This record gives sequence, C-alpha cells and structure tokens, in this order.
Amino acid sequence: MVKVEFLGPIGKGAAEFDVKNLSELGAILREDAALKEWLGKSAVSVNGEIVRDPNAPLKDGDQVSILPPVCGG
Repeated sequence: MVKVEFLGPIGKGAAEFDVKNLSELGAILREDAALKEWLGKSAVSVNGEIVRDPNAPLKDGDQVSILPPVCGG
C-alpha cells in the first residue's frame, strides 16, 4: 500500500492506495471532486523527493505527498 497525504488547505485526511505508479494514483484521486481542483496545480513528492514523471513507479510503503501552492510573505 502507498500512503498519500494531502497538505495545506486541501483539507483531506491521509489515505492508502494499492497502486503501481503515479499515473494510476492520479486517476483514482481525480474521481474525488474535492481533490480534482488541487491536482492540476499541486506538486507531488514521493518519500520526500519532488517527482514530475506521472509514470514514476510506486512500491509498497512509499509515502506520496500532494503539495498545493502556497502564498507567503
């Protein structure tokens, strides 16, 4: 299982999914209307490293973080 955490203003608790890559995870997450708006503008990290390849493989025990854009001053 892959643990997914949703940071910042997304306002959703962590969840676990049985997926093989980020593309498969993205397809599942896009089914949630509340997440759909965030997915297109958020960065994604796997085990603390930013990942841009939607086909990046995932393995059991990986932690994925959805990182929405933030403003600060």
